[in-house]
Amino acid sequence: MHLHCLGLNHRTTPITLRERLALDSAQRRAMLARCGCKVPNSSGSLSEIVVLSTCNRIELYVLSPSADPNPLKDLLAEASDVPRPKLSPHLYHMLDQNAVDHLLRVAAGLDSMVLGEPQILGQVADAYTESLRLGAVGPVLSRLFQTAIHGGKRARHETAIGRNPATISSVAVHLMAEVFEDLAGAHVVVMGAGEMGKLAVEALRKRGVAEICVINRTVARARAFADRWQARARPFEALDEELLWADILITSTGAPHPLLTRQRVARAMQGRQSRPMIIMDIALPRDVEPEVASVPGVQLYDLDDLQHRLHKTLGRRQSEVPRVEAILQQESQNFMSWFEALDVRPLIIALQQQAERIRRKEMERTLRRLPDISQEQVQQIETLTRSLVKKLLGPPTARLRAEALNGHGAEFAIVAQKLFGLDGIPARADTEKIHPSRKA
Repeated sequence: MHLHCLGLNHRTTPITLRERLALDSAQRRAMLARCGCKVPNSSGSLSEIVVLSTCNRIELYVLSPSADPNPLKDLLAEASDVPRPKLSPHLYHMLDQNAVDHLLRVAAGLDSMVLGEPQILGQVADAYTESLRLGAVGPVLSRLFQTAIHGGKRARHETAIGRNPATISSVAVHLMAEVFEDLAGAHVVVMGAGEMGKLAVEALRKRGVAEICVINRTVARARAFADRWQARARPFEALDEELLWADILITSTGAPHPLLTRQRVARAMQGRQSRPMIIMDIALPRDVEPEVASVPGVQLYDLDDLQHRLHKTLGRRQSEVPRVEAILQQESQNFMSWFEALDVRPLIIALQQQAERIRRKEMERTLRRLPDISQEQVQQIETLTRSLVKKLLGPPTARLRAEALNGHGAEFAIVAQKLFGLDGIPARADTEKIHPSRKA
């Protein structure tokens, strides 16, 4: 069995394509339900699958009997309705150890646009939970994602990678401070009451911005956190009115299509008496049509623009990367030791079961010949035979485990299976009974 990671992210793919690949919950559920545990494909079956979809990446983590990534590429192309030839130049594929290491780096925030940002760990946990709920994960990906989540938590608790948390929202506000001379005195509208919107309002308040309006389709949700930061909350229907006075607009909704068209923004600018407006679009898919940038008086920024300015904020966190990588290496080694041992675990179980059947049969035969033996003597023979079996099987099973950790488990398992006459050994992914529902 092989572990795959197939995906693309902010480093490999422009926002114009990433937003087409931002799968909503219904699309993800459809993919997981269709490709859950035993769905055939050209390479056999996708035994387990987790879909990680954020504003900066979409990645498929898959357990499959084949090392061929092409079925996964077809799956992603079909789910996103983006032709595979258009996807292929931007895709990366990692197998086994490399896939494990990549997920650990993602969970720890080392692969994020903002180094060490905290949101990705929750997104990894949510992706795993979603697959678990739909029955699309089994023991292997459960163990892998629990390892990644544990590693991500360790990285944040044992190093300073997450100290003074920087998020996309806070970096966006930092950019606004660079391009707007008097940020504290600006009139700011935040469109979207999700996590990104909340973080934006918090970052604005910490920079002394007094006039903040939160706009959301559900005004009660906006008011729930706007009140905490002494901001105004208004429904989406008030957007055109708020655009007339906003110096800065930060958008972060989950809408599947642009909410701000060129026509809408141009109409608003006509009523502003030549006052400029800065728009920071941190949503994916984007909330603002790219053509808005051509409206006179408007400065438009999106996630790709943000990425180019991030290197200024990463100095202190960068020094923590070696310590984080040491933690992740330890977690990766622990997981791979477990994963490689799955090659021989079914064989060891079958060998122990075979030995126990033989021991019991010989015990019964011996006891029939000794009708007058006491119960204490029966127990002594029982203990003796169990001890003999344990000592006889000890060296070969220890050697099998050792060879599995060295990457030779499959070959030694085949030889041992022939030597001991063990047939019908189950696939390794079905033999380890862990508890995926264990809270990560």
